Amino acid sequence: MTSTVDTAAEPRPGRAPSGLIAVGRAPGWVRYALLAVGLVVALWLPNGLYPAVAVDILCWALFAVAVDLLLGFTGLMSFGHAAYWGTSAYVTGLVAINAGVPFPVAVLAGAVAAAVLAVPIGYLAVKRTGIYFAMVTLAFAQMVYFVANEWRSVTRGENGLQGVPRELFGLDLTDEYYFYYAALPIVLAGLAAAWRIVHSPFGRVLVGIRDNPARARALGYPVHRYKLTAFVLSAFLAGLGGGLFAIGHRFVSLDTLHWTTSGKAVIVVVLGGIGTLWGGLLGAAVLVRLEDWLSFSGFEAVGLVTGGIFVLVVLLFRRGLWGSVAALARRRWPTRRG
Repeated sequence: MTSTVDTAAEPRPGRAPSGLIAVGRAPGWVRYALLAVGLVVALWLPNGLYPAVAVDILCWALFAVAVDLLLGFTGLMSFGHAAYWGTSAYVTGLVAINAGVPFPVAVLAGAVAAAVLAVPIGYLAVKRTGIYFAMVTLAFAQMVYFVANEWRSVTRGENGLQGVPRELFGLDLTDEYYFYYAALPIVLAGLAAAWRIVHSPFGRVLVGIRDNPARARALGYPVHRYKLTAFVLSAFLAGLGGGLFAIGHRFVSLDTLHWTTSGKAVIVVVLGGIGTLWGGLLGAAVLVRLEDWLSFSGFEAVGLVTGGIFVLVVLLFRRGLWGSVAALARRRWPTRRG
């Protein structure tokens, strides 16, 4: 029986380059200016927004970048990444509560646990593509959710883990404002790792596999191994975000493992722009800020508004918010030939 992954994908010769390539064509001063603006915005964020909201934006941005690494650069749509986000959140909370270690160590332990969990799941899932891959990841995520719900002696079931500490060498991080700046280096490190992965030869191979896996296999690349590696790396980055989310909220619930969490991450990626990497940051900022504003305004049907905006963005900005900006950049800095 032939696996779905063995079916040759149709080549897409006219496919537009990603937002990363468009930005890469810009003059050096433009790239450095964008980087400087991004750092300034990151440092200013808790001063312009409620610090707890700013922390959520950081966590969801890292989660979205992790999903985009798999979806936008490997061509694998995962509806089960909440398994790694939530697993890391629980492991981070348990390590922080029981071991009393600094929170970055607990977050790293959670991310490693998420990556370890992704190995057997990814090994089975990457043998399928398209909707079959998505359904396999969703099925495994629901299994993890069921285990967490039933393993009450560890996860506390529906009550969740409460009172997760924010230990950092005796520093007082009870204020979300100070915790934001303590968590920011971890997020920046995760984003830098994602950027390095995408711009490495490994990342170029992933794009080749995304566009035409049959051709990549004919060139001698072990397609399954590359997909599995990308899957595990994506789970690790999602775990970093999930661990910080647990420390930031000082509470871990079953919602972190629910399938709707995976769906929200995919929505953030689509809003920002699939295959742009940095679009996840913009999508996370828009969605988290919008949800916060609607909830405080007393509007109950938050999902109705966010869903409507999602539909409008898909219809009007098919490349996403960042992808649409990148399309303008491509016209400003066309490809040099010859």
